[in-house]
Amino acid sequence: MAEQPAAMGGPQEIDIRRAGAADLEPLVAFNLAMALETEGRNLDAALVRSGVAAVLDDAGHGFYIVAQRRRDRSIVGQLMITYEWSDWRNARFWWIQSVYVASGSRRQGVYRLLHRYAESLAQQTGGVCGLRLYVERNNAVAQQVYQSLGMTEARYAMYEVEFPQP
Repeated sequence: MAEQPAAMGGPQEIDIRRAGAADLEPLVAFNLAMALETEGRNLDAALVRSGVAAVLDDAGHGFYIVAQRRRDRSIVGQLMITYEWSDWRNARFWWIQSVYVASGSRRQGVYRLLHRYAESLAQQTGGVCGLRLYVERNNAVAQQVYQSLGMTEARYAMYEVEFPQP
């Protein structure tokens, strides 16, 4: 399926598209900034670069969607899609992860465009039964945005165990 970028008018004139190899460095920079802003974590840039490159090289891991300003072609936002198989539905959920909008482009509808693009792409793809994401419990602003896009709080709590990485 050939995907056309979605466009947004207004002061920034934004195009939304799937990311490619040329977007590696902005994606890495956004992931590093996101970890620092949201969790106060300084991530290893080389490890993040390898992780982002792995997604860009193998769609089996997922894919990134970017918001790009037409005027100067700069990337101003991103999200990543990963997959979860649902045996109950015989279909995939797409998980929205690694959401980041550059500080100068926030509160201008950039995330809304990224989200709507992902939602439309999921519906066109087939075999996708829904979108999911997780959000920090104290991030009321993000929760309001997700609710305004028609998402509802799931009845599941999330648990995890992390393993040390070499």
